Amino acid sequence: MQEILFFRELGVGLEEIKVLLTAPGYDRKQTLKNHLHELKQKRSRIDLLIENVTKTINTIEGALEMTDKEKFEGFGQKLVDENEKKYGDEIRSKYGDDAVDKSNAKVKGMTQEQYEKSEKLRMEFEEVLEKAFKTSNPTGELAQKACELHKQWLCVFYPNYSKEYHMGLAEMYIADERFRVNFDKIAPRCTEFLRDAIKAYCS
Repeated sequence: MQEILFFRELGVGLEEIKVLLTAPGYDRKQTLKNHLHELKQKRSRIDLLIENVTKTINTIEGALEMTDKEKFEGFGQKLVDENEKKYGDEIRSKYGDDAVDKSNAKVKGMTQEQYEKSEKLRMEFEEVLEKAFKTSNPTGELAQKACELHKQWLCVFYPNYSKEYHMGLAEMYIADERFRVNFDKIAPRCTEFLRDAIKAYCS
């Protein structure tokens, strides 16, 4: 019954649910764990929305002035929600719920100044990567500078940085079109160039 509710909340039709539940290798425990995680995420989002709407009403009524920090908390939650919707399944499958949850907590706890710093890092990284790509040398000075900037940007969001993690991301960028497009917009096959540069950087 719990599994049916889970799939129905995801918008899956009854016939498709029947096929999923009777499929060989169906893991009931993992399905329920996934359902629990989804419910906790939903509860967290609803609690935050209730809090922000309450504060906004109080601000309108003149009972409370919302600080910039409080306004930015809602923005951090939005970033997490968008990232979960777009990449959640892939990164949780590869790195586990604990690592992703810690990263999400870090993002939600960011100040506006920290976020602006991360955006400057990202833009500088992309600018240097574009220049490095034109050299056609992934082990060159510019390419390695781009990798260092990429590492600094990652460390803003991911508390447990490692070379293995960095290299794993590089391979994910290649394998998944949704990641690839972020770098190939700089130049065609820029994603492969970045992957080769990160391999050299991490070795």
